[in-house]
Amino acid sequence: MFIKAILILLSAALVNNVLLSQFLGLCPFLGVSKQVETAAGMGAAVIFVITIASAVCSAIYLAVLVPMDLTYLNTIVFILVIAALVQLVEMVLKKLMPSLYKALGIYLPLITTNCAVLGVALNNVQNYTDHVMFYSIVNGLGSSIGFTISIVLMAGIRERIATNDITSSFRGMPIVLVTAGLMAIAFCGFSGVI
Repeated sequence: MFIKAILILLSAALVNNVLLSQFLGLCPFLGVSKQVETAAGMGAAVIFVITIASAVCSAIYLAVLVPMDLTYLNTIVFILVIAALVQLVEMVLKKLMPSLYKALGIYLPLITTNCAVLGVALNNVQNYTDHVMFYSIVNGLGSSIGFTISIVLMAGIRERIATNDITSSFRGMPIVLVTAGLMAIAFCGFSGVI
């Protein structure tokens, strides 16, 4: 069980990275990845939201939706759970870290509609709740760690790119998209390892 959990964690973080192989959650990836500190803060918020949402959504799915034959409502229920968790994160950041709260700006409430969060929750109930709910939580943690790794790497690269002499046609978003594509290719290399 422990080895399978480690494999799920590594696979979710590196091989099936929600940003670079499934292309979910690109809006905050491209919008918040200008500074490493801001990207790390967003990554921490996403780690909390996805991990807790994985646990809560799986529990609701198994305890309420499946027994009552209401599985067709899972998307709506999961969005409500995610929205409540994002509100909690937003209140905590506003109270404890106001500078990070201001730096994240509109992207913090957008975690609610971040398709990476919903995609992980839906993936968990389709693939992991039949076996052990623990695997669903591990997959959520791994996916959110992969999100954080990707966004922090992109922020570090963007900080370095900002000081480079780049052709005018590639300045701004074009070079960021090329960089994201190269990162996606690099992460595909993990599929041969794990």
